[in-house]
Amino acid sequence: MEQSNEMRGSGHWPLVASVAAALLASGAMTASAFGVGAASAATRRTVAKVVISTAKNAKLGTILVDGRTIYTLVPSKTACTQACLKIWPAITLPRGVKRATAGPGVNAKKLGSVRRSNGAIQVTYFGRPLYWFVGDRAAGQVHGNITDKWGKWSTFVTVKAKTVSTSPTSGSTVTTTAGSGGIAF
Repeated sequence: MEQSNEMRGSGHWPLVASVAAALLASGAMTASAFGVGAASAATRRTVAKVVISTAKNAKLGTILVDGRTIYTLVPSKTACTQACLKIWPAITLPRGVKRATAGPGVNAKKLGSVRRSNGAIQVTYFGRPLYWFVGDRAAGQVHGNITDKWGKWSTFVTVKAKTVSTSPTSGSTVTTTAGSGGIAF
């Protein structure tokens, strides 16, 4: 990169170069911004595997996650195609990856896959295709227990929450069942 006359004369060029190098090293800027094409490939993030784990949810019980809550579908007569997949992205394997990885709480023998019509390989658990919901913006959110034109979407529950008994101050016992809306297997 050639220094401009203004930069050469001002003495700021070494500072600019140092800041650019620091930003490049920290990943805040890509090397391609400086015309270094080979280094820009190193800044791309690729996913090497899909890890399916479990997490505890106070209302539902133990649910499947991969950082986000995982859902399954009991389909209606309307197939889940492009419009559906924008709201309910299928959990698919990256190219070259043969299987999802079983994380804590997941039985590896129950993990599988199915080939979608577009050629992508979708992850399954107990033979059920797995999805995310775009309405869940952060880990731990469970906003996708709904029914829409594609069917009934449910959090993939592996162990239902236990029935909780409480004793109010009046002396009577109230029994509630924590967790509804998920499918337990």
